[in-house]
Amino acid sequence: MTLTYRPHEKLSLRKHPTVNEAWLHDRICEDPGMLGLGDVRVLDRERALTGGGRLDLILLDDDNDRRYEVEIQLGATDPSHIIRTIEYWDLERRRYPAYEHIAVIVAEDVTTRFLNVMALMAGSIPMVAIQLDALKIDASILLNFTQVLDMTELRGDDTEEESGGGTVDRAYWDQRGGAGLMKLADEILAIINTHAKNPQEFNYLRGYMGLRSNGVVRNVLYVSPKPTKNYVTVGVRTRAADDWKNRFEEAGVPVHSKRKNRFWLKLSREDFDQHRALIDEAVKHAVDEAGI
Repeated sequence: MTLTYRPHEKLSLRKHPTVNEAWLHDRICEDPGMLGLGDVRVLDRERALTGGGRLDLILLDDDNDRRYEVEIQLGATDPSHIIRTIEYWDLERRRYPAYEHIAVIVAEDVTTRFLNVMALMAGSIPMVAIQLDALKIDASILLNFTQVLDMTELRGDDTEEESGGGTVDRAYWDQRGGAGLMKLADEILAIINTHAKNPQEFNYLRGYMGLRSNGVVRNVLYVSPKPTKNYVTVGVRTRAADDWKNRFEEAGVPVHSKRKNRFWLKLSREDFDQHRALIDEAVKHAVDEAGI
């Protein structure tokens, strides 16, 4: 197909007489994927927060239990807006600790000063900065979103994976996960204990079920039933994470990896029964490597 050039004009939405922030919110809500944050849906809009203020958008990534707290700024980033974005992110992560939370700021001009300030906070606040370019082409407006900053990798001690969102009991997970998925989780624990030197039991946390033995927590593997998706997520820590991820992908098992030396399996009952031998092999490798 032959490409043709179309002349265009860069627009400032902040200065535009009719196209305003509410209009931009509507366009993003119609297609939140335009922000480049993956397969997300709109969970809430203009959410009133404790202590005052309204959060522009909350986007949810169902597959990864991840929420994006999105603040939209027409014009350039400014100190008050940056503070507000971080404040709203912090309120939401404290209110809903079972999710991973990422602060997102969208602006027409992400300034160098903003990038320099955020560089000082690397590893403390997971944040994505997205610059919006609005272009007028004939009688149409084109919205182009570009990620200019991605600080979604937190220090290990700051992630919910480490804190777990607080201690709960078995009854909490029985109710949340359901009988079928909890039975599958128990079978995964049984495989772990087949290879572990010390008997392991579940350490029940709000975000997932980790492992402990004689009071010692070692989350080499951790399990989280997902009743809305009808599968169990199994997180595995190993230095060979990339190799195992490739093996599971080749076998057709849903798997992803968002952090170094870790991968996550999404196991339905069918996947577990069909690929039990491969799962057993991966569990043994992780257990042996950790020496638990």
